[in-house]
Amino acid sequence: MTALTLSTAGAATLRADALVVGVAKSGKTLVVAPGAEAVDKAFEGRLAAVLETLGASGAEGEATKLPAPAGLKAPVVLAVGLGAAPEDGGSFGAEILRRAAGTAARTLTGAKKAAFALPIAAAEDAAAIAEGALLGAYAFTAYQENGKDAKKPLAEVALLGAKPRDKAHKAAAERAQAVAEEINRARDLINMPPNDLTPAAFAAAAQAAGKEHGLKVQVLDEKALAKGGYGGILGVGNGSENPPRLVRIAYTHPKAERTLALVGKGITYDSGGISLKPAGHNETMKCDMSGAAAVFSSVVAAARLGLEVNVTGWLALAENMPSGSATRPGDVLRMYSGKTVEVLNTDAEGRLVLADALTRASEEHPDAIVDVATLTGAMVLALGNRTFGIMANDDDYRSAIHEIAEEVGEASWPMPLPADLRKGMDSPTADIANMGERMGGGLVAGLFLQEFVGEGITWAHLDIAGPAFHEGAPYGYTPKGGTGSSVRTLVKLAERTAAGEI
Repeated sequence: MTALTLSTAGAATLRADALVVGVAKSGKTLVVAPGAEAVDKAFEGRLAAVLETLGASGAEGEATKLPAPAGLKAPVVLAVGLGAAPEDGGSFGAEILRRAAGTAARTLTGAKKAAFALPIAAAEDAAAIAEGALLGAYAFTAYQENGKDAKKPLAEVALLGAKPRDKAHKAAAERAQAVAEEINRARDLINMPPNDLTPAAFAAAAQAAGKEHGLKVQVLDEKALAKGGYGGILGVGNGSENPPRLVRIAYTHPKAERTLALVGKGITYDSGGISLKPAGHNETMKCDMSGAAAVFSSVVAAARLGLEVNVTGWLALAENMPSGSATRPGDVLRMYSGKTVEVLNTDAEGRLVLADALTRASEEHPDAIVDVATLTGAMVLALGNRTFGIMANDDDYRSAIHEIAEEVGEASWPMPLPADLRKGMDSPTADIANMGERMGGGLVAGLFLQEFVGEGITWAHLDIAGPAFHEGAPYGYTPKGGTGSSVRTLVKLAERTAAGEI
């Protein structure tokens, strides 16, 4: 795990494998960003000119290595692009710094220590750089035979320009480390192959974390689910030899006045069931538990940060497989709420497990419920691979979550719940069908979930199907594979709830 330190040393005097500086574009000119003055001095004021000779433009995502001159203890200087320089002496945005730090950390894979001399005007900047570097240094190598021989992630990040004796800077760095480590926990779970991360194994991971962080964990196995009448979770999990689980993981604070419930879809592998996914659509379906991973990590993060709010996570865990015992299209399930659902498509299974968990979470009368799920391909078609959709039964709450997501650097977009789409889920056999109109499928799924939220409870639904699993080349602090999407949003939401701001 990458270590984080706040250093009072100067950029020229700190011993490290590399020194990270920022460069930006000011019109057509390349300029050295604040924080790198000592490095520029060592280059006799010609750092920008040397970088331009090497082809650097200052564009975001760009990284240029060059040998350090005499006068610097580090042998290598790494210049990362920050995009356009702020006008009128303004500061760089947090997400720009976060991505630049992530790019640097990825570029420096194999290094033992890197000193980051990026612009820090406030504690928030230090937090963004720390978070980006720790997320960028992530690697999942547990299943690689040559993992021991491969280059390891950057081992230590030293932040220059931060103030280790300043309470705000110290708190910002500690928060960044806790959140980044929990995002990386979620990434590990998402990247784990489904033959190892079964519902029972996921539940065991929650129990282990609960013991470590003082959380109360309750696990309902298949017998308890049957006894309790959890027809949705059982209906999805019955086709697999790995039985389903419902996990309740709770953090409580003695001074808390509000409770936030988080519900995560945890399909540890989604074949589609009897409505089998075609080839080309099932190879990455180990990631269909990303919502549960985000919820799990967010609850642990709340505990680590000691937030004055009660946060309860519900992990609806099942494996969706075809077999003689699997739910068939046309079957009717009686849900935990007592409602009946006609299953028209067994590949619309996430909403079934979430429905039971939402009903159960509602019984505890939290102040708000937020569910997180890789729920629909329709949302990916609507918003692309990097943006998640937000639906809610309260417009103000939806707007608040959208603003929080944007603040922490997670792309999102508010989506409606059009009442006219509800009729498409009418069933001649049951109370409701699990499918409706094809057009607006992501919104239809949200309307289905809303049916299972307790009366009077504020609720939001995050469809993270696009950004949860990145199949392309890494960029910024985003790796290939599991991303930990929505953890930062959920943690900030918990903080705002604790402060009474929402």
